[in-house]
Amino acid sequence: MNEPGSITLRALKIFIDVYEAQNFSVVARREGISASQVSRVIQQLEDALGQQLFYRNTRAIIPTENAHLFIDHARMTLGQIEEARSKMRERTLQPSGQVRINAPVFFGQRHIAPWLAGLSERYPKLLIDLTQTDDYIDPHRDAADVLFRIGPLTDSSFQARVFGLQHYHLAASPAYLARYGAPKIPADIHQHHCLVYRGSSGPNRWLLKAPGGEWVHYPISPLLTSNNAETLLIAALNGMGMVLFPDWLIGDRLKTGELVRLLPDVEASIRIEPLHIAAIYPNTRHQPLNVRAVIDYFVEVFGEPLYWQV
Repeated sequence: MNEPGSITLRALKIFIDVYEAQNFSVVARREGISASQVSRVIQQLEDALGQQLFYRNTRAIIPTENAHLFIDHARMTLGQIEEARSKMRERTLQPSGQVRINAPVFFGQRHIAPWLAGLSERYPKLLIDLTQTDDYIDPHRDAADVLFRIGPLTDSSFQARVFGLQHYHLAASPAYLARYGAPKIPADIHQHHCLVYRGSSGPNRWLLKAPGGEWVHYPISPLLTSNNAETLLIAALNGMGMVLFPDWLIGDRLKTGELVRLLPDVEASIRIEPLHIAAIYPNTRHQPLNVRAVIDYFVEVFGEPLYWQV
């Protein structure tokens, strides 16, 4: 103790150790001091609190009811101090060790994998483990530190950094349009060849919304369905039909003219709810340094607006 009535962090640590070991000698060996010094620290702590914390006899050190009450507060205080130290220490550390990233298959191929070399160059001590899957991943149970996901944000059990919204475009190749023409109103899509992505819940629905209107589902009979978006994209580029795809998948093709956006004044989607592109991670008090480094890097890379948007 430094002065009468004060409580030091060292005293709290020794109190916790004595409470758990119920033995002055065991704690003394850990601390590299004598048992009498441990006893003196505990006595000074009792004086500062004005309460007895342990019953002492020749065979045992027994916590009192006051010790049972005080132990949680002592642990919480030390934990908060250590957390503050750790947070400040992280400011001077470089991200290092393994970071486990999970991303959807095609989004990961197009917009995560191409940037990993830059991430590694910026943080050379970071070991990157990338898993790509379109299956549902629970960040609290599955082996992932950062999950890139696209969809509605409804689960409050995780934290999220939103990069932006996913937008859909109805598109076809110039070759297809030269042969079959372009739809002039949403109802015209019934007369066209449609190439539709089929996920685990079945073929995507095609929803269209006129300015100021409501979402309308347009049932279609697909000329081609596939569970592989790249296959559908190749078929569309070869003039087989129209696709309804997200901007991150076909934005570059629209910019080059390999695909042409159809019904440009009409909104398109596969769901009514807004679909966020976000990085999510377990709901912890403080974002781990590696997680923060990865997310901040992709915030910078993706930009605002997102670089693939047209």
